[in-house]
Amino acid sequence: MIIMAGFNEKEFEKIFSEMVEADKFSGVVLVAKEDDIVFEKAYGYAEKNFEVRNQLNTKFNIGSLNKLITKIAILQLLQKEKLVLDDLVGKHLPEFPKEIATKVRIEHLISFTSGMGDYFNEKFPTGNGNLRTLDDFVPFFIDDPLLFEPGEKMEYSNAGYVVLGKIIEAVSGMDYYEYVRKNIYEPAGMSDSGHFEIDAIVPKLATGYTRHMPDCSIHPTKRRANYFIIGSRGSSAGGGQSTVYDLLMFDRAITNEILLDKEHSARVFVPLDAKPGATPRVVGLAGGAPGLIALYLKFNITGHTVFVLSNYDPEDVEPVAKAITDMFYPESERGQVAKMRANDEE
Repeated sequence: MIIMAGFNEKEFEKIFSEMVEADKFSGVVLVAKEDDIVFEKAYGYAEKNFEVRNQLNTKFNIGSLNKLITKIAILQLLQKEKLVLDDLVGKHLPEFPKEIATKVRIEHLISFTSGMGDYFNEKFPTGNGNLRTLDDFVPFFIDDPLLFEPGEKMEYSNAGYVVLGKIIEAVSGMDYYEYVRKNIYEPAGMSDSGHFEIDAIVPKLATGYTRHMPDCSIHPTKRRANYFIIGSRGSSAGGGQSTVYDLLMFDRAITNEILLDKEHSARVFVPLDAKPGATPRVVGLAGGAPGLIALYLKFNITGHTVFVLSNYDPEDVEPVAKAITDMFYPESERGQVAKMRANDEE
């Protein structure tokens, strides 16, 4: 018999208080035990210039956690029989280059086995002021050859998830952002979530602060706002905004089969080729880029779900994920662990 570790509030808070003291953490943390919130606390500043502190309902950029939202949108269209995972890209996007249109399937895009690369490359502009629709991201990768034959291996791809967003638009007849709002945010009760443009006036939206300097160096202590690093609006690959409360609503909507039926809900946190009924003991999802990090950790072995949203750099917050995992699932007790990693920049 294995006696699982549990939640120790004092030790948990110590993790973050020490990080804050060292100026390694700024953000909001929430821990839920099934339907009950057992810990919630805000640390640091949402806006340093005017000393506006983070609050429990502060909105943060969630980076590639948006990929899970995009996956759910695809599963919704699958459930409605609007597409199948074996569909080639060209069935829905015939205007795409032949290599992508005739070789890459939806299942390849979801599972990072498409052979497509990234859009964070030499074509990606500094400033990013005109990235406001999915179409604005496409030129950064559309002419690139596949890195390998689809299905041959797994390699992280932001470009692939932009293509998924374009498929959602083509199949639903709706703008991606509007589709997500009507079919995911609204049903889940996520009233503070969206893909807000960086120059829009959005109440309680945290500014990201990064130690990544314009000359590509990383300063040991100095930080600057990340306006000119991230795009002016997120995409289906990442970059929307949310709060810990909305993410908890999202988690509950998945668990309670509000967004998908039972069959398709069971596919959210597992690989597409997982055996029916497979349930990982731990699910870890993350999104990160300069000036933002989002963690979504589900410990099915204890019933705890942890959300961490921060407006600091991923490298600052990475030790937090390990410390949290060690608390709920010590290394001595680990067996099968399913991880879905989503870092915006690899």
